[in-house]
Amino acid sequence: MKEIRPLSDNHIVLTLASNRISVREYSSEPIRIEDVFYAINAARNAPSGANRQPWRFVIVTKQSLKNEIRKLCEEAERELRDRIPDWFKKWLKDKGISWRKEYLSKAPVLVLVFGRTRDPYWLQSVWLAIGYMLLALEERGLASLTYTPPKIRWANRLLNVPDEYVLQTIVVVGKPAKEIKREKERLNLHDIVFCENWGNPCTNTMNNP
Repeated sequence: MKEIRPLSDNHIVLTLASNRISVREYSSEPIRIEDVFYAINAARNAPSGANRQPWRFVIVTKQSLKNEIRKLCEEAERELRDRIPDWFKKWLKDKGISWRKEYLSKAPVLVLVFGRTRDPYWLQSVWLAIGYMLLALEERGLASLTYTPPKIRWANRLLNVPDEYVLQTIVVVGKPAKEIKREKERLNLHDIVFCENWGNPCTNTMNNP
C-alpha cells in the first residue's frame, strides 16, 4: 500500500512532485472513489486557453469495460511494436515494458481524459489539468500512471464520446502491488535553467531546494 507521506509546510507541491512515480503493477484492492473525484476537482482548476476548460473525464470501474479497454490497447500495442525503431525496442525490453497492459484490467479505476479540439490551446490546457490531477492523487496516497494508447479513436466509439473530443491519456489509479522506488535522480536545476541566454548559468548559489 502506498503510504501518505508527511508534507513540508513550506514545500508541499515540491514534495508531492518529488515523491510521485509511475506505477505499472497494481493491486486489485478497492480505493475510495471520493479520492478520484478530489483529484479531478483539482484538475478542473487548471488554467486553460480562453478559460474554455476543454477537458472531460470518463471514470471506468466496471470490470468488463476495463477488460475491453485493455484488449483494444494491447491490439494497438502489438501493431506498434512492429514499427518502432530498434533503439526504442531495446529500451522497452530493458525496462521490462511489453505490449501487455495488465494494469488496465487490474487497477480498480481508470480515468480516460479527453480534450475538445476546437478550443484554443486545448492540448496544452488538457495536459496542465492532467498534471494537477497526478499531484492530487499523490496527495491522497494513490499510485498513478499516464498511459497513452497508440490508437485512440476506439475510445469515442466505446464510451459514446462526441467526435470533437479526443482521448489524451488513460490515468490508471490504485494501490501498487509492490513497493517501488524512483529509478534515478532528476536533472539538476543548473542543467535545465538558464538566465537571459541559453547556456548562461543563473547563479552559483542556485541549488535544488
